[in-house]
Amino acid sequence: VDPIFLNSEKRLAEAMIQLVEQSKLTLLSYHCHGLIPVGVSCAGVLLESHVAFHTWPTEGVISLDLFTCGSGKLVPTLPSIQQLFGVKAAHEEADDPTMLWSHKLRGFRQGFVPGYNFDLNPLDSDLGAEILSSHDVDIKNPIVSAAETDYQTVDIYEILDPAYRRLSDYYKSLEDDGSYESLHPEFYAPDLLLLLDGRIQSTRYGDAPYHESIVHPAMITHPNPKRVAVIGGGEGATVREILKHSTLEKVVMIEIDEGVVNLSTKYLPDWQDCSSIAHHEGCDEWCFNDERADLRIEDALAYFNDNFGSSSSSESFSKQDAQFDVVIMDCLDPNDDHPFAKVLYTDDGYINSLYGALTDDGILVVQVGEASDIDDHADENSSFENRSTMIKMLDAIGFKSIHIYEESHCEFDAPWTTLIAFKDVETRKRWYRNPAQVELDLSRRILPTKNGKSSLR
Repeated sequence: VDPIFLNSEKRLAEAMIQLVEQSKLTLLSYHCHGLIPVGVSCAGVLLESHVAFHTWPTEGVISLDLFTCGSGKLVPTLPSIQQLFGVKAAHEEADDPTMLWSHKLRGFRQGFVPGYNFDLNPLDSDLGAEILSSHDVDIKNPIVSAAETDYQTVDIYEILDPAYRRLSDYYKSLEDDGSYESLHPEFYAPDLLLLLDGRIQSTRYGDAPYHESIVHPAMITHPNPKRVAVIGGGEGATVREILKHSTLEKVVMIEIDEGVVNLSTKYLPDWQDCSSIAHHEGCDEWCFNDERADLRIEDALAYFNDNFGSSSSSESFSKQDAQFDVVIMDCLDPNDDHPFAKVLYTDDGYINSLYGALTDDGILVVQVGEASDIDDHADENSSFENRSTMIKMLDAIGFKSIHIYEESHCEFDAPWTTLIAFKDVETRKRWYRNPAQVELDLSRRILPTKNGKSSLR
């Protein structure tokens, strides 16, 4: 930061006053004091609490603390702090100022505030614990902060953690100098995290491991998957993987939250990028423009119950709503403290409608959350009771075989599990093919890319 700015009581006081005004806080009084030989300390008393900072002009550094009581959000003030206090030095060689920051909840809530549940507060969930409170990352950029849709809160963060990637390598990857980094920038970019209601849903480096693992095992096991349904999957990556299959005629994605789809389209374009297969007939660079893709913004429970539930008649749905060869449920985790999660995993009518939605040799796929550890309680005696209940219901309904497999590269805190259920014994036999047979089927099924490389990562 400009050392002249950092040694000016007047300019720093003006910046503090503007910050308070832009943050819609109330300044009661303030005092700035110049130090000898250099440096300034300022403290402002707020109706909500305080703002204070100290400067080190010779180092070009300012340390600032903004503390408030109440429900007002402070993360939206970051652009104002950057603009008002990140004043670039005047000389030509000066670098742009960088800002390292952390956001912490102070005080006592769980066990002290009646009815408080930290799972329902995004700032107490993954967002707060793993992103906002961290002060040892080189890049932490809120791309989308606390955007409210009709159903949930959406956050998107850009993170570069020095434990996994070096800032110098990232900067080198942006140059056009023929270095390995510049030729392979995809290995050095900051991670990109999508969070819904404060919980991490998808990441740039976990995108392929998660979405490939939830889609391709079932798609390649089915002898000829033509029609596929996706429940949830608002960021679009599940549909992207399904569209890579040459046997596909139609994929119907039923997502209740249009806000997540729109935000993902704008800020997570790679999740919906089908440019590698766009040269095929009917395909498009944006996955949802593919002729085989049918995006429906509606309630999945109502869709399946109305069309495939026990009370529905065969005349109640058109040809385009015919049964599916594969149904993939990529939505809430079974242990989420959300009433809709319990319905998705335990409602008798809905579970029966999933069975009815499948063809005779159909396959059901469900992401069923974090893998159990060796010391964990059995699912039926833990927060994963919904997972246990669903497995029992699927067995009782008539699925011939049910398996759970794990993927440990999804960038979550633990390996992630996927349930696959077979309606037919003959289809289930294909689950046990050897690796060579699977690789052969993949080479035949997956649409070739423009550059000839595999679209699977």
